[in-house]
Amino acid sequence: MAAVALTRRRAWYLALRPFSYTTAIMPVLVGTALAAPIEFDPLRLLLALAGSVLILAGTNLATDFFDFVDGVQPGASFGASIQSGLLTPKEVHVAAIGAFGLGAACGLVLVMLAGWPVLAAGVASVLAGYFYTASPIKYGRRGLGEIGVGFFMGPVIVMGAFFVQVEELTWPAFWVSLPVGILVANILHANNLRDIDNDRARDKVTIATVVGRPVADYILWALVIGAFASVIVCVALGELTEYTLLVLGAIPAAVTTLQVLKEREAVKLNLLVRNSARLHMHFGALLALGLLLVVL
Repeated sequence: MAAVALTRRRAWYLALRPFSYTTAIMPVLVGTALAAPIEFDPLRLLLALAGSVLILAGTNLATDFFDFVDGVQPGASFGASIQSGLLTPKEVHVAAIGAFGLGAACGLVLVMLAGWPVLAAGVASVLAGYFYTASPIKYGRRGLGEIGVGFFMGPVIVMGAFFVQVEELTWPAFWVSLPVGILVANILHANNLRDIDNDRARDKVTIATVVGRPVADYILWALVIGAFASVIVCVALGELTEYTLLVLGAIPAAVTTLQVLKEREAVKLNLLVRNSARLHMHFGALLALGLLLVVL
């Protein structure tokens, strides 16, 4: 019995994918770090973090559910939770709705504290998470996944986290959100690059399935380099302080990520997805630190 319970916990772990939550945490920390010299409310930070993570958890669960029922879930992916037979499609779907609901509750508190723009961003984020794979939109299967994910987990979350602190939007908040969004899009592109063969067999359209390899490899290179270049350009133009150049400390993580591109087997390319997520985390932490150094 203990072994079964442990196995079910592992299945929920695969469905929830907590190792991906840094992609929801880092944008909030970056936006809050930018706001800190002006205003900082720890309660608003905690609510923003909780809402962001819960919406991502709901997205992960909904993606597992719709990928399973639509028959497009690859065996090499991290989230084969329903395929294992340990979780039913219904309970995963209910858990997804629950996570979205809790995330929305955090957002409603922030609406009362910071105003209606938070409501607009929150509603859009929940809908984007659910309809990433849900019909009739399912934009993640129509070649728009990287654009949608990069936008909502870059500018929307970063600028949203900044807004809930200072209740205004600025151009620096937008500029600092760009590399964060680029590197989140890079994680999804790495995932889709790994799944090219599976996605093509199931008529799932992604940038990677359209262009194939090695062009998909070049796009990943461009995304990684573009994230660093965007910070360098913003510093050169005076939009960000020189402290944000701390992100260059994430270059070793970028090199480690790009080295995996020599692999061709889907299972081995799981490392590409992990390394891309690690790069996003390192980059985001260094960017937030660089923004906070202005306070010192």
